Amino acid sequence: MISIKKFLKSILVAGISTLTIFSSVEASGEKIIFIPHDSRPISNKQSAEVVQKLGYEVVTPPIELLGNEKNFGEPDKLWKWLEQNADGAVTAVISSDAMLYGSLVASRKHSIDEKTIANRIENFEKIHEKFPYLKMFTFASIMRTPRTGEGVGSEETDYYKQYGASIFQYTSLLDKKETEKLTKQEKKSLKNLENSIPKEALEDWMKRRSKNFNANKKLVDLTRKDVFGYFLLGRDDNAPYSQTHMEGRHLKEYAKDLGKTRMQTVAGIDELALLMLTRAVNTITGDVPFVYTQYNIGTGEKTIPAYSDETIEQSIQEAIISTGGYPVPKPDNANVVLLVNTNIDGATYESLNAVPGNYGQIRPGTIEFADMVSENVGKGYPVAIADIAFANGSDNALMNQLRDRALLFKIRAYGGWNTPTNSTGFVLGTAMLATRMNYWDVDDLLITRYLDDWAYQSNVRRIVLNQMNGFRYPKASITDIETQIEARSTKLLNRFIEDNLPPFDFGDVRVVFPWHRMFESDVLR
Repeated sequence: MISIKKFLKSILVAGISTLTIFSSVEASGEKIIFIPHDSRPISNKQSAEVVQKLGYEVVTPPIELLGNEKNFGEPDKLWKWLEQNADGAVTAVISSDAMLYGSLVASRKHSIDEKTIANRIENFEKIHEKFPYLKMFTFASIMRTPRTGEGVGSEETDYYKQYGASIFQYTSLLDKKETEKLTKQEKKSLKNLENSIPKEALEDWMKRRSKNFNANKKLVDLTRKDVFGYFLLGRDDNAPYSQTHMEGRHLKEYAKDLGKTRMQTVAGIDELALLMLTRAVNTITGDVPFVYTQYNIGTGEKTIPAYSDETIEQSIQEAIISTGGYPVPKPDNANVVLLVNTNIDGATYESLNAVPGNYGQIRPGTIEFADMVSENVGKGYPVAIADIAFANGSDNALMNQLRDRALLFKIRAYGGWNTPTNSTGFVLGTAMLATRMNYWDVDDLLITRYLDDWAYQSNVRRIVLNQMNGFRYPKASITDIETQIEARSTKLLNRFIEDNLPPFDFGDVRVVFPWHRMFESDVLR
């Protein structure tokens, strides 16, 4: 493990002091403003729901102001909404992507000029001046660099679908060039890649990234001026060598004078909302949750998961600090015992890929991890599971073990829904807040994750996609046959509930697709 003493000794006292200072501000109520970076259920209502279970009033903008994959959102209207709703709030958790560009997707595709972006950044100072008691916990993204153009749908520019793989490879070599010496072959590849990408496309992509980079520098400056109670900067889908990683290095250097109690740069983006909501609650209460982390056998904590540029141990350590928590070396006094399901070879598989397949077959490490869960639950520890052996869905082999050992509802939190850092960050925040919940609310949050991450993402979605194989429809959108797909998915989901979950009254459970594509589901019950 990373040396906790080296990593945290210098900031623990400062962190507790900061929390004490924040919590000493007289709160005018238990109202928390929350502006997510888009309208997806996980980004918006599911993140808010975790905090609402504790009795806080989490106030979110009307959904029509939030962006989706096609509608960029309404940043100017969001600023007006924030000003109208800030009075009486204790804290505000705010996506700067929503406030500057309209949404996360808009940050990748917009054509907003630098002056407009700068004016919107200045609005943060105006809000701070008008509501000085309001603690703003702001999170932002460094634009992602997808490895290929496959699967990006409408979330990237049209040219990225064709040239995305070349752009990724080109920028990964540029990143490597800054820190290492390129080989002769790599230099040749760099030149060939540059020539293979249309100049207009590369210039457009880089120009937008430059705007994002400069905006993030200005947000760092606002952090120095104490406009933000905390600033969390996420590196959206990236890799150890990529344009995202390069910009992350430069921004980290730019902000090196700011300690971890004021700002961090982390791998991931979709989990940042709940991490900041968790920090907001910890700030209000003055709590410093202790977290003990244990990994599966094999590569374990040294795993560099898909869509990330660092080890999962580094990501989890940073996530803990971002919430105002503190990692501990033993489980005995921990508020959260986080168990991380990784593959023994350090690989991250895709939940729907045919190879190696996510059909429930036992793999090396499956039984050992299930035993780890059993042991920690048996000792009475508050167990949370970050299920990251597969990206974009649960590990069916593990979930079958938890079901058969009657462990599904003996843990406090679970996550396995998207990228590995998304899952670990989300479950970490949930687990910290779950320590203050009754078991009915804990179980309700577990059911949400089991229905979405396990039932839908790793099973129902695969079955429906296989049944549609050969049927003519645009894969990026299901609008023409959405009603039929919702009906089939709902039927399969209810069958899954009967076969795998306890005989609770789940009510009328159905699946809908708010973004009109199968990846973003909303399981209603």
